Amino acid sequence: MYSSARTVPLRAAAAGAATVERTLRRRGGGGGQRRRRRRRTPATRTTSRAVSRAADADADDEVYRVMSRNQELSVIAVRATKLVSEAQKRHRAAPTATAAIGRNVIASLLLGAFKGDEETVQITFKGDGPLGQLTAVSDNLGNTKCLVGNAKADPPLRPDGKLNVGMAIGKGVLSVSRSHPSWVQPYNGQVDIYTGEIAEDVAVYMRDSEQTNSAISVGVQLDRELTVIGAGGYMVQVLPFASDETLDYLEKHIPTLDSPSTMVESGLSAEEIAKKILGELGAFKEVETRLTPKYGPCSRTELEGRMLKAIASLGREEAMKIIQEDGKIEVTCEFCNEVLVFNEADIEKALREI
Repeated sequence: MYSSARTVPLRAAAAGAATVERTLRRRGGGGGQRRRRRRRTPATRTTSRAVSRAADADADDEVYRVMSRNQELSVIAVRATKLVSEAQKRHRAAPTATAAIGRNVIASLLLGAFKGDEETVQITFKGDGPLGQLTAVSDNLGNTKCLVGNAKADPPLRPDGKLNVGMAIGKGVLSVSRSHPSWVQPYNGQVDIYTGEIAEDVAVYMRDSEQTNSAISVGVQLDRELTVIGAGGYMVQVLPFASDETLDYLEKHIPTLDSPSTMVESGLSAEEIAKKILGELGAFKEVETRLTPKYGPCSRTELEGRMLKAIASLGREEAMKIIQEDGKIEVTCEFCNEVLVFNEADIEKALREI
């Protein structure tokens, strides 16, 4: 918990949130990267904003994909307030850890949603910061989950009052793995961590490892009570035949937008966020797609089989030794923080079925 001496901005600035990394064009080795300036949020809230937040709390999470009217851009927008809130609660995460977890979960949805059947994407940050390893996994249906080495990591705020996700992650390596049950082996890509702020790093990965120029923004906002009040993100991918006029418009238009977490907190749907991103370019709605993301799968039925296999892999002698000493075996899922307890009969059954 934060002590009363710790200054937590009104939005807990988890915000560090809305960092946008634009690698829309290749310019030498730099990729044309810029960051958008963030607006300062007024310290007071109007009644209408309070009503908006109440309505947003009941709004469903969504992942929405659409193309621009000229079919030169593909946009995926995500609202994930409930999803990130669940991840925060499952991992009992501190504010900075919550921001990092939320951003990475949203990034994995941006890369994993709408892919081939049963395809999954895993994004892992292995930095030298206090957060430790940060991993998020999403599939094509929007199922997502995460794990974090140290959910209590909460370094000092940045000079601008934002949560310091970059310091929490530190320097190291970003790995992205795409896999499918039918593939002989997963496709793995790796780049050095660029800033640790998630959006920049994933955009650099997309440019360098998948040769895709993208604009990516992910964000999480917390209030004074450290409740997640807005979480969202978007990815704009530039198709190979995009015109200079389209790129010029996009590069001028994106910096004028609010952060995705601010747009979500104000009550915008994923579709409305996508429309704001496209602006005058408009949407080609004939090819729109949407899905509802959820945390998991984490039901006992889905976890039990995997956990019993893990216990059985210890071998009969080791498994029964634990049963004799403790009378049970407890297994914790690092992604869900669910604890399952197995007795001798459960273990015997699992050993017979191997």
